[in-house]
Amino acid sequence: MIDQDTLLEVMAIGEQRRAARRTFLRQMGGVAAVAGATSLLAACNDGDQPAPVPTPSPSPTATTAATDVAVLNFALNLEYLEANYYSFGAFGNGLSATNTSGVGTQGAVTGGRAVNFTDTSVAAYMREIASDENAHVAFLRSQLGSSAVAQPAINIDGTSASGAFSKAAVAAKIPSALATGTFDPYANDDNFLLGAMLLTDVGVTAYKGSATLITSKVILEAAAGILAVEAYHSGLLRTLLYRRSVQSPAPTAVASMDRQNQALISAARDTLDGNTSQTASTATPVQLYANDDQSVGPVTFTPPTAANGNVRSNIVPADANAIVFGRKAANVLNIAYLNPAAATSGGFFPNGVNGSINASAANS
Repeated sequence: MIDQDTLLEVMAIGEQRRAARRTFLRQMGGVAAVAGATSLLAACNDGDQPAPVPTPSPSPTATTAATDVAVLNFALNLEYLEANYYSFGAFGNGLSATNTSGVGTQGAVTGGRAVNFTDTSVAAYMREIASDENAHVAFLRSQLGSSAVAQPAINIDGTSASGAFSKAAVAAKIPSALATGTFDPYANDDNFLLGAMLLTDVGVTAYKGSATLITSKVILEAAAGILAVEAYHSGLLRTLLYRRSVQSPAPTAVASMDRQNQALISAARDTLDGNTSQTASTATPVQLYANDDQSVGPVTFTPPTAANGNVRSNIVPADANAIVFGRKAANVLNIAYLNPAAATSGGFFPNGVNGSINASAANS
C-alpha cells in the first residue's frame, strides 16, 4: 500500500505536469507553433502510463498554418492603417519604427497630424482608441514573429486632392469635398470622427468576414477578442456622431457632421464592395436592414413599426437578427483601395498591402 506521503508526492508531480501542459497550450498562440501542435502534445505525455488514443479530428497542417499566417497578416495591414490614423490624430505621430518592419516592402505614411480637439471627452476617447490600435499591431506582430509583414505605404492625407480621405469624400459625393476637392479629417473633432467611422466600421466587418478562414482555435479566440474591441470602438464612434448630429442647437456648422454626409459615406462603401442596393441619395431616411452597410441614423425600421416608434439611432449596423455582417477580404480591399474593380493598390494603400491576401474583387 502506498503511504500518505508518497501519495501526496505523486499527486504533486501529476499537478506539476498538468500545469506544464496548460502553460504550453497558452504559448500555442504563436502561429509558428500551429503546425506542430499535435505531435508536441503527444510528446508531453506523462510516461507512467500509455498515451491515450486521441479522438479522431483533423490535424493542423502546414497548409492551414500558412492560411492563418495570411489572415493575420491581412489583419495586420488594416491595423497599421487604423493605428497610424488614430495615433496621428491623438498624439501627432504615427507608429514607431520598431513596429513597422517585416516581410515585404516597408512604406512611409503620407498625411496625418494632431487634431486640436475642442471636446475633452472626444480627445480622451481618441487617445484610448489610439493606444488600443497600437497594442493590436504589437500583438499581431508578436504572434506572427518573423512572418509578420512590414507596414506598407499608407495614405491618410486629406489636405490635397490626391489624399485618400479627399478621394473617399469626393467618391461619396460629400458636398464640401465636391466643392473643394479635399476633405481634411484632422481639421476638427467632427471631421476626425467621420474619418474614424469610415475606417473602423470596415475593420469590424473585416474581422467578422475572416473568422471562418482561421483554423487554429487559439488564434480564432484572439481574433474574436480584437473584433470585440473594434466593435466597442465602432459603437462609440457612431454614438458620438449621432449625439453630435442631433444636438440642438448644432455644436458646429462643419458640413461633415450632418446626417447626409454620414449616409453618403455608408452608401459609397456599399457601392465599392459590390452591394449597390443603397444609393447616394438622402431624400428619405436610410431604411434599416435594406443594405449591408448602414448609416448612423436616424433610420426607420423595415417593416415599419408603430408610428411613434419607427425611428431609431442605429448605433449598431446589424441585420434583422441583430448580427453584424462580415466582408470578405477582397471586398474590404475594394474600400481600402477606393475602387470597385479588381485591383492590387490604391486609396489608403497606394502601393497595395503586404502579404498573400492583397487583391480586391471585380464589382464593377
